[in-house]
Amino acid sequence: LHCALNMETVEMNSVSLKHPRSEDDVANADEIKRQKILEKSKTGNDSGQSIETVTEPPEDMKNEIIPNEESEEQEEEELEDSDEDGDPESFADMMKHGLTESDVGITKFVSSHKGFSGILKERYSDFVVHEIGKDGRVSHLDDFSVPVDDEDPSEETFTVLSDEDKQRLEELQLFKNKETSVAIEVIEDTKEKRTVIHQAVKSLFPGLETKTEDRDGKKYIIAYHAAGKKALANPRKHSWPKSRGSYCHFVLYKENKDTMDAINVLSKFLRVKPNIFSYMGTKDKRAITVQEIAVLRITAQRLAHLNKCLMNFKLGNFSYKNHPLKLGELQGNHFTVVLRNITGTDDQIEQAMHSLREIGFINYYGMQRFGTTAVPTYQIGRAILQNNWNEVMDLILKPRPGAEKGYLVKCREEWAKTKDPAAALKKLPVKRCVEGQLLRGLLKYGMKNIISAFGIIPRNNRLMYIHSYQSYVWNNMVSKRIEEYGLRAVPGDLILKGATAVHIEEGDVDNYTIHDVVMPLPGFDVIYPKHKIGEAYKEMLVADNLDINNMRHKIRDYSLSGAYRKIIIRPQNVSWEVVAYDDPKIPLFTTDLDKLEGKPLPVLPTDGKFRALKMEFSLPPSTYATMAIREVLKMDTSIKNQTQLNTTWLR
Repeated sequence: LHCALNMETVEMNSVSLKHPRSEDDVANADEIKRQKILEKSKTGNDSGQSIETVTEPPEDMKNEIIPNEESEEQEEEELEDSDEDGDPESFADMMKHGLTESDVGITKFVSSHKGFSGILKERYSDFVVHEIGKDGRVSHLDDFSVPVDDEDPSEETFTVLSDEDKQRLEELQLFKNKETSVAIEVIEDTKEKRTVIHQAVKSLFPGLETKTEDRDGKKYIIAYHAAGKKALANPRKHSWPKSRGSYCHFVLYKENKDTMDAINVLSKFLRVKPNIFSYMGTKDKRAITVQEIAVLRITAQRLAHLNKCLMNFKLGNFSYKNHPLKLGELQGNHFTVVLRNITGTDDQIEQAMHSLREIGFINYYGMQRFGTTAVPTYQIGRAILQNNWNEVMDLILKPRPGAEKGYLVKCREEWAKTKDPAAALKKLPVKRCVEGQLLRGLLKYGMKNIISAFGIIPRNNRLMYIHSYQSYVWNNMVSKRIEEYGLRAVPGDLILKGATAVHIEEGDVDNYTIHDVVMPLPGFDVIYPKHKIGEAYKEMLVADNLDINNMRHKIRDYSLSGAYRKIIIRPQNVSWEVVAYDDPKIPLFTTDLDKLEGKPLPVLPTDGKFRALKMEFSLPPSTYATMAIREVLKMDTSIKNQTQLNTTWLR
């Protein structure tokens, strides 16, 4: 789905990365692989080797929960999480309609070494991301302790209410029934016991107030709404000590979950809205990631309790501060990546890694920026910029070949047949995706007002399309620039002085290297190179019926100011080692959680059957780790290419 685009680092399923071959080779290999898959499906895969690439649709095709929407019904979540039938052949066939790197302008390499093969994300634990904060510190989960605070309620708070009480209180809190209050009988009545129940209701169910009443000689705690519906969104102010910072900052360690998804789960368990959480950057789903999160007026004690009931998450390193976190405030991310079953010689690997450290890689926008289906997100972005709203609607809703969930296929077919938003919506059990939102908008505003209907989609998701078009232009122009002028700074290139871009003049060219050169994302507030590539930008936009000198849109949200981006990135803190192993399932390094739980390092054989390349490097924000890995292996990172060329491990 369109919703499933991760803008920052890398979102890629388990893929075996092989060097591209000639078309004849691919055709023959396709046929051989087809036979192998069919044989395997009859006999079972007894080699214990992964053919995940073809049996599971890529993670970035699955819906992500849209930011700041309340989690909807469980049935919908189960539908979203369920996989389509994992028929390897049909998935490989469907992916023939996906994008390859060359479709989005990714065509050049900077290094001269010979490429080799390896498997990326064979296990999601082979890809670990640690956030680097604005102070340069790398986030680690290494402390589960809770800051001691006299104001915290007693531990009994978490156990004093029965499950039935909690259910009734939650229904009251969320206005799910007609009752205006809930009465909880105080068994074994003491003042201390009543105090604990009062504390439990107020701390676990923000927005509810309590009072004590006598009924028939028995004591009851009555819970009721403090102040209308707003109470839920705004955790009660008066219960928070003045001396304590309003925000609890913590480190979130998560496995195989996207950041927004994780926050939706946390908010559901804490019974609060997701928008009280803040963070500096979204992290991958198919990875282990460690990042800082801040939450408004939720105690560390309550957060620490989630460690007992949540799978795939751990929270720790708690502290109270007076400020939330802001998107983009981070310095970058530190990656630990294992490429399994590599074929390169030691020499090739040394050459590749030295080149990554000394020269770097082309700072392309990675494949996940452009979607995974037959309708790339940049095409929708282009139609928005052209003000062609019928085309926008058509591209989002029309039937398309490629890997999609069954109910979405039915919804598209219904739309093509009837052009009736209500009828198409009936086919769609998951309303949270972009298609569902657009159909709801069309139902509300009518087919003649597509602009307002499209406006129902959350702003970030709408802007994602036009940013995708900018990225598409940028990738193509950078490939052209490197083709034309190679890896040196030339007169007419752009460099940044502070935040201002200036052209390199003939006499200054020796003062700069390729690492200083930036290129613009098209917009009304940027300048373009003063050589052939400046003209190439204009030509590319003219071909798309756009005027490079008029990037303001009559709808302000869709006006592009543009930006500058370095064309070559040199990763920092690059290190690597080649390790041997026998068992594909064995982890090849310890995570923060392993260390906290005292798990020993895996014992590896000296001459195992397989070799893996373990590498570490740090990247600035909004650069793509897949593009660094592409430079090392010299291969196409698109899911389409991997499913066509690689369905099983290399023998």
